[in-house]
Amino acid sequence: MSFEVPDDRKYLESHEWVDDEQDTARIGISDFAQDELGDVVFVELPDEGDELAAGDEFGVVESIKAVSDLYSPVSGTVTAVNDALADQPELVNEDPFGDGWMLEVELADDGELDDLLSADEYRDQIE
Repeated sequence: MSFEVPDDRKYLESHEWVDDEQDTARIGISDFAQDELGDVVFVELPDEGDELAAGDEFGVVESIKAVSDLYSPVSGTVTAVNDALADQPELVNEDPFGDGWMLEVELADDGELDDLLSADEYRDQIE
């Protein structure tokens, strides 16, 4: 099975992605992760203003198969959360790199992005 892995994102081995093309870094989970979880039924996210450190647990995603912790790829301050996921958690399955995004973080250290996997490295991991 082939999974979408956009080249413009960085990835954690635990399947979270980060897009730093905007003023803030947008974070979500990969197409592979949502497929492995199955139908997502609940997403717990941090509050705006919360401080995260790279590698910190920032929330939980619950599916019909499992409950999985979510880990922050970067350090920074949460500037936005995707409130639509409270009523429509299935957006994570339907559009994990678009409408299923989870939070935005103002980066504390741009250099942390260099420690993440490139799209090619992530593809190698999930194949």
